[in-house]
Formats: sequence, C-alpha cells, structure tokens
Amino acid sequence: MANILIVDDDRAICNALCSAMRQIGHTASSAFSLEEGLLKVVSEAPDVVFLDVKLPDGSGLGILPRIQGLPDPPETIVMTAAGDPAGAETAIKSGAWGYMEKPSSIREIMQPLSEALQFREEKRSRQKTPLALAREEIIGSSPQMALCLELVGHAAVSEASVLIVGETGTGKELIARAIHDNSPRRQNSFVVLDCSALAETLAESILFGHQKGAFTGADKTRAGVVKQADGGTLFLDEIGELPASLQKSFLRVLQEGRFRPLGAREEQASDFRLVAATNRNLDQLVREGGFREDLLFRLRTIQIELPSLRQRPEDIEELAIYYVKKFCERYGMKAKGISSAFFAALGAYSWPGNVRELRNTIEGAVLTMAKYDSMLFPNHLPEHIRIHIAQASLKGGGSACESPPLVSFVSLGGFPKLSEVMDDIRKQYLRALITHTGGNIDEACRISGISRSRLYEHLKRHDIPIPK
Repeated sequence: MANILIVDDDRAICNALCSAMRQIGHTASSAFSLEEGLLKVVSEAPDVVFLDVKLPDGSGLGILPRIQGLPDPPETIVMTAAGDPAGAETAIKSGAWGYMEKPSSIREIMQPLSEALQFREEKRSRQKTPLALAREEIIGSSPQMALCLELVGHAAVSEASVLIVGETGTGKELIARAIHDNSPRRQNSFVVLDCSALAETLAESILFGHQKGAFTGADKTRAGVVKQADGGTLFLDEIGELPASLQKSFLRVLQEGRFRPLGAREEQASDFRLVAATNRNLDQLVREGGFREDLLFRLRTIQIELPSLRQRPEDIEELAIYYVKKFCERYGMKAKGISSAFFAALGAYSWPGNVRELRNTIEGAVLTMAKYDSMLFPNHLPEHIRIHIAQASLKGGGSACESPPLVSFVSLGGFPKLSEVMDDIRKQYLRALITHTGGNIDEACRISGISRSRLYEHLKRHDIPIPK
C-alpha cells in the first residue's frame, strides 16, 4: 500500500483519481494549490505525487526543486493539459520522475503509477551509504547543489566520461576536481587543459605529445596531456572550443585508449578518465556543424549541470561567510563581522560572473575597502555593484539595504542562525524587488531567478503587497 497525493485545482479530477487509488488499496489525498500541496508533501510524506502544471498560485514546475530537496522526496509525476517540450525539459531537469499529458481515462494513469512505485521500492531496497565527499570550496546546501553533489558521488565511483555544463564562474573545475579526488584515481595526476587557449597549430602536439625533431623547434621529446593523465584524470575545460580538426582523432583516443605522438612510429596507450566542461550549448554546436555528434555522445555518459548563483540565491550567505573567514585567515586579519545590510546588498545583485565574481568581490573588499574595519557594510563593495543597487532602488524609491547592521562575527561565538539572517535579508530583498519592478511578477521572477509560485509564497509569508 502506498500513499498518493494529487495536486490539481480541478476537484473532479482529484476526486476521481483519489477514488481510483483507494479502490486498488492505496491511501490518497488531494490538494488544490501549490501552497496546500507543499504542506501535504511535508506533513504526509507521500510516495508518489501527481502534480498539475497550472495552479491558482503558480506553476507546479516551480516547486519541483523544493520537493527534491526533502530528505526522502516522493516520485513526482507532472501532469499537464497541453504538453510543452520546454516544460518537459524543465520537469525532468528538476527531478520529476515523469511528465505526461492528462490522460483521458483513469486506466491510463495506472501504468506510470505502477512503474513509479516499483522504482521507489527498488530504490529503497538498496543499501544507501551516505557519501562523505571531499568537496573543497564547493559551498552551498541548496537543493540544486545537493542534486549536483549526488551526481558527483555517482560519477566518482565510475569510470564513465563526465560532461559538466554551466555558466562561466559556476565552479566547473571545482566539480571536476571533486570527481577526481573522490575516485579510485585520486592518487594519480589531475591534468587540466583549457581548450579555448589552444592554438590550432600546436593543439595536436599539446594533446598527444611529439618526438624530438617532429617539427621545427621540437628540440626534445615531450609527452602530451593525454599521456600525462595516464592512470589519472584528464580535465578538458571549454571542450566546445576543441579544434574541429582534432575532434575525430580525440574520439578515437577515447574509444581505443591509444594515440600516436607527432613524429612517432608506434602508438602509445594511456588509461585516463575524461572529465570535460563547457559553458556553450553543444547540441546547438552540433546542429551548426561545429562539433561532432558522436564525440558529444561519448563525452556525456554522465552530465552534471551546475546552477548559476541566480538560481540558488539561498547559498549566497553561506558563500559570503565562508569567503570572509577564508580571506581574513589567509591575510592574517582579525575576524570581520558581516552586517545584515551587507548580506542584503549581495542578495540584491545579479552576479553575472557567478561564484567566481562573488569570491573575487569579497576578497577585494576584505583586502582594500574593509582592510582596517571590523565589520563589512555595503559601502565596502565595489562601485559598480553599489551603483547597480542604488539605481534599482531609485526606480521605486525603495532600498535594498534598509535594515540596521546586525553585529556578528564570522569566526567567533555568538553568530546568529543562518535562518534568522536569511529571513531578514529575504524580506528586505523582496520589498526592494517588488518596488523596483513596479509589481511586475514576470520581471521579478526573471531578476531574482525564482519561480512565480515561490515568489508568491515569500511575498505572502512576509506580508509584502504587490502594487497595482
């Protein structure tokens, strides 16, 4: 017997499905909004959730990451009246078990239900050992990062090729190193090559090496990165920039584990594990003829998609605390406090450069503007960030950093709970966001990187009105 939850604003559908579930021995309940559905997911711990897309308080797709962030998330089957390819992609990437158009009969829904329950039973029967990952500088406990780290754990214990995708500055090399550091190859080399810096005339030599005299200037025999990574991991950053002339030969190396250095008569072997990364859309490159489809298939046996910092704003505070403490210790400074206004300023900025930009910003603030101060305030941030926040606040007359500073020190006792600080920051940020956008919910979702349903939930919780 399983526990089933139906989240749909059509009461007739809910009643029919609940009745059908009970007739075959399951318990079933229904919810008619996202808010009610989330409460029941938490309180009733269902095994399977049938989730409608269009609900009165937002899209069901928006709460999928929150459902997946639960300790024991249910198998979620997204239902929609009109199938949408983009919606299907969002659902699957957000952790949905399945995506389907609403069936014309109850019988049609029983097959996916049966398969989801069988999958859940097998998943629970496996002995799950928590992975103690070595994850230096991979900071964040958001549901998005939890999913990424779970994939890192799976990738680390395999020999499969891994493709890491994400915007510039999201930490792709950190993830690649974590895969290596948690793998059986961790005692051997981790070799990095940035394909965007490869001159096409030298690319073959850098990859495969060369014999002395193979070309003008080849005064000695040199091993390429493929050989250097023998027994270890080869990380090819910006793989989308790999010259087209080398893609076929590199595909053969992946398939055979053998290559021929320039000027050599005999092939050599190399047992390396490949991890690649890109900020480009390789599928689009394939369609445009700029990347080999068969190589792409070989690269992404496992694919890890890193979220931008905009997509995981709840991690900003944790990242800031980590980097302030790190840089204070690195440069021999006393611990610095962080005001709630500083946190709010970080939350009000869009961080186009992602974690890398946040890291560099905090290092600069600690070393220069706040070098002799005991606490960080918004005025310690670079001018371009302060200008962005000031301009945003002027449009609606509000401010993203209105609250008084909260005295707290990042490496001493008495630091407040993260939840307390986050509540304060969210309220300030959301008030400034709604003022800045003039109540335009679509624009607010775009800027903040959160879903419509989650935005409404936060606004309601903090009693923030939407101007008409």
